[in-house]
Amino acid sequence: MDDTVNISSTPAAPADLTGLRVAVTGASRDFGRTLAIRFAERGAEVFLSARSLAAATKVADEIRGLGHEQVRPFACDLSDPASIRAFGTAVGELTDRLDVLVNNGSRWLAGTDLLSCTDDEVSDTIASGATGTVLTVRAFLPLLLASDCPDIVNMVSTAGVPGLHRSEAHGAFYAAKSAQAGFAGVLSKRLRPQGVRVISLYPPDFANPDPLSPEWETTPRGAGDGLTAHSLVECVMFAIRQPRDCFISAFHFEQAE
Repeated sequence: MDDTVNISSTPAAPADLTGLRVAVTGASRDFGRTLAIRFAERGAEVFLSARSLAAATKVADEIRGLGHEQVRPFACDLSDPASIRAFGTAVGELTDRLDVLVNNGSRWLAGTDLLSCTDDEVSDTIASGATGTVLTVRAFLPLLLASDCPDIVNMVSTAGVPGLHRSEAHGAFYAAKSAQAGFAGVLSKRLRPQGVRVISLYPPDFANPDPLSPEWETTPRGAGDGLTAHSLVECVMFAIRQPRDCFISAFHFEQAE
């Protein structure tokens, strides 16, 4: 299809996602929480996870407080294969399909000095971002294949783009994101015959105001401003709402100077 996109200066009305079933990992804070809230506000049923059940439940309670009851919290440690399997099994006991899987969870590790962290921190970072993504897709693939509109959305990072090195992230985070990007690339080709779209976002550092605060709408989003979570949410919503012959494999973003 034609890849030309016409952008209107008038914001589009939020898409109605009623009936869509969505799982979001790493949803207790930052962009994962933002996505869970925005999916729920648009009518989707949301299965959200965090490393601790208490953290996931806190976000689920926030969403219910907004009047959206179709939300379920789960504990899932993305560095623990048994925890990932348990998350997939638990969701499978509640639904016969999953329409969107968002691989958002990944441990952030800062530091340009390779020796600035422990071996366990390195291992946990790579396990959660790389192995965790692979195992999460494995756990949810049967539910995705039962959907008429299955999408896998991967929140990668510019750290997963070869040659880009502006992030202050630790090398282990770069390793995790590079592995995640490689997996997403081959997965997209291998799942396309089954109708599963794999959509990866490669944002630089971005502003992530609280989606329930006034700053969500007032944070500048002009040509000279840095990327915002608001715009990233719109990219995700745009991609999953496209006709099924439209496979948008990746969103890459220029960094503001």
